[in-house]
Amino acid sequence: MVVIVIIGLLAGLVGINVRGQLIRAKREAARAEIATIQEALEAYYTVFDRYPDNEEGLAALTTTSERLVEPLLDGEPVDPWKRPYLYNAPGRSGPYEVFSLGADGREGGEPGTADADIGSWDLKDG
Repeated sequence: MVVIVIIGLLAGLVGINVRGQLIRAKREAARAEIATIQEALEAYYTVFDRYPDNEEGLAALTTTSERLVEPLLDGEPVDPWKRPYLYNAPGRSGPYEVFSLGADGREGGEPGTADADIGSWDLKDG
């Protein structure tokens, strides 16, 4: 009986640690994807001398034109929680912002948790 209790406690600890690692991995994946989207936005700016407006959004990076013979992204990007990344132009502290609302899909969230928003503003801090 004692062995079963010890095994149960160990399994619980492992489960908690794995969940924490999964949350960190998804947040890091979102940061990396946002950085890739930012690179595509800078390339778009180089070609068109402007960033996409809010109506065009990130879909502008997935289309071709006379000036852009290949799309900058292969389809509209989705965050690790399977929702499209959001785009605002102008952004809070620059010409645009790209962000995910985190696991809960709602604005805000406790910092450092899966529910916290992740955005291009996070990348500027390093």
